[in-house]
Amino acid sequence: MTNDLDQRIGARIRLERESRGWSLTDLAARAAVSRAMIHKVERGDSSPTANILAKLSGAFGLSMSTLMARAEIAQGRLLRFADQPTWTDPDTGYLRRHVSPRSDMPLDLVQVTLPAKKQVPMPASAYAFLRQLIWVLDGELVFVEGQVRHTMHKGDCLELGPPTDCAFVNNTSKPCTYVVAALTIR
Repeated sequence: MTNDLDQRIGARIRLERESRGWSLTDLAARAAVSRAMIHKVERGDSSPTANILAKLSGAFGLSMSTLMARAEIAQGRLLRFADQPTWTDPDTGYLRRHVSPRSDMPLDLVQVTLPAKKQVPMPASAYAFLRQLIWVLDGELVFVEGQVRHTMHKGDCLELGPPTDCAFVNNTSKPCTYVVAALTIR
């Protein structure tokens, strides 16, 4: 499943790039990702990290959730647990589950499990078109928003401020599971 999803993500990135008339070099400059890495991702030879996906989606003017949803197959109003697409960041082991069905609604729900002692940085460009909430389901999450650190525990919910470079951090010895509710601003 992961390799198939990597292939679909790569094909979607290529489609987004080509539909804008951009070369690999153009996208590399806009996303601050090497041309070689984009080429590997587009061919499905490399599974992109969450950070790379965030940079690429930001360059396209899309949220990471929107880019991933466009790559994922599931459609319809009911998306059963067994059919919810998952993706694992090869760098950190971060597990992303797209919970909400693919639709025209401007809301995406994504469940993330961040392994112990791991962190995932995200550039401001990944949030430029979104309003987001982070809701911790289990464990402890430190969300670094620019210069501000929010330590969150089970049940805590945070509304993100204006787009800024940020990081999801798990400093504990146990995995942390949280939901990101992302509302696309049109």
